[in-house]
Amino acid sequence: MQQAYIKWIMNTIAIILAIKFVPGIVYSGAWWGILLVSMIFGLVNTVIRPLVTLFTFPLLIVSLGLFTFIINAMMLSLTSWLSESMHIGFRVEGFKAAFWGSLVISIVSLLLGCLMPPEEKRD
Repeated sequence: MQQAYIKWIMNTIAIILAIKFVPGIVYSGAWWGILLVSMIFGLVNTVIRPLVTLFTFPLLIVSLGLFTFIINAMMLSLTSWLSESMHIGFRVEGFKAAFWGSLVISIVSLLLGCLMPPEEKRD
């Protein structure tokens, strides 16, 4: 359970940095709303991303895995759409912003994940 909280905080930090550095990703809400956005993003990546990856598997093979960047951008756009429909205040304006935002989020999550100790040493 503690692992889930750590990933949630890492996602939150990554999304905050994407909002700060990527033009076209906007958040205009209360401070706690970004925690909800991060939770939505985590749920989208946990539930929907594997299905999309399964159905686009031939494209992933042909592109040597580069289509993963498109999938990540689609997941960030879906998070934006869900957040807007819930009136949270998170918005991604266009594919270009979604692409660069997903790239920033992936890199930050990777770096934060590298800073974490191995699972057997946690607790």
